[in-house]
Order: sequence, then C-alpha cells, then structure tokens
Amino acid sequence: MKPKLTMYKMYHHWKTIHNHRKWVCHYCFLAGIPWRGITHDLSKYNPIEFFESARYYTGTSSPINEAKKEQGFSRAWLHHRGRNSHHWAYWTDNYSEGFTSYLMPKKDFVEMVCDFLAAACAYNSDSSFIFDRENKWWQQERDKSCKAMNEANKKMLDILFSDFDKAENPNAYGLNSNMVIEPEKLIKNGYIQLIYDINKYS
Repeated sequence: MKPKLTMYKMYHHWKTIHNHRKWVCHYCFLAGIPWRGITHDLSKYNPIEFFESARYYTGTSSPINEAKKEQGFSRAWLHHRGRNSHHWAYWTDNYSEGFTSYLMPKKDFVEMVCDFLAAACAYNSDSSFIFDRENKWWQQERDKSCKAMNEANKKMLDILFSDFDKAENPNAYGLNSNMVIEPEKLIKNGYIQLIYDINKYS
C-alpha cells in the first residue's frame, strides 16, 4: 500500500531538494562549473519526480530507494536519470547486447563528485559532514549501488575520496599537515579535473 502524500511531506521534500542544491552550488562553484550548480537537479521540480518523491519522503533516506522497495521501481528515478547527465547511469547503453557503461565526460564527472559531496551534507547536519565518512561511504557503495559504473570512473573516485580524506586528516595517514592542501582548496584548485585528465583512459 502506497504511503499518503501530505503537505508536510511535500514541504519537507522541497526543503531537502533546496538544501541539496545549495550544497551542489557550493561545490560546483569551487570546482569552476557554476552553471552546472545553478541548473543542477531542476527536473526534481517536475511533477513526475516531485510527487512520487514527496510521497516516499522519510527525511533520513532517499525517497527513490523507498519507492523501489514498495513498487520495485521508481518513475521519478527513470525520469531523473534520463535528463541529468551527471549521473553515471545516464552513460549506460546496449542493454540488448549485454551492458555498456561509458566513461563520463569531464564536466559531468565533476558535477557527479559535487553531487555526492552535497548529498552527504544535505542528509547529515552541516557540521557533521567529514570527508572520512564520505570516503567510507564510497568504499561501501562502489561495488554495490555503483557496481555497474565504468571502471575508469570508479578509479578516479577511489583516488579523489581517498585524497580528500587524507587532506582533511593528514595526521591519521602520517602526513605532514604543512604539505597538505585542505579538501575544499583542492577542489577550488581544479584537483577533480586533474585526476580526471590523468586517469580517464586508464
């Protein structure tokens, strides 16, 4: 039985979208792709996405995952991934011939990294976000929810989240803190793009 759609859920789902997009803008501006931040996830306001996601709003987990548990699929997700190229699932094809997962274009990859970081900020209190937790999240999800992602994309995310963690916690890795640049400064200095350029064909 589907959960009820209420004004409470619609309002709080809208707040979650707004908070998430605020953090995406923060990271996209740092990464030098401001327009991607400004236009990020606008399709979530489309009725196909908004009302299903509001119906399955919990405040603690993705409504898309909740919809999949109940229905076996999510119309909101099918609509969303087909219109937002910053999702790795957008870059998949050849389903009738097996499956192909492509290397993402650079700007889409950078926006995806910003999206991952912003989701962690939105679903946790702003003060509780740490790159160590994000790195651990990625290590758990890389072969679960992201199992079918292109291997080059995975390798780049491995490097980035590990390096962000090290930059935030240099002492934990035996590094000289005076020689390490803070994660947000790395992003501002084009580090995501650098890792992409070095590893895109590996």
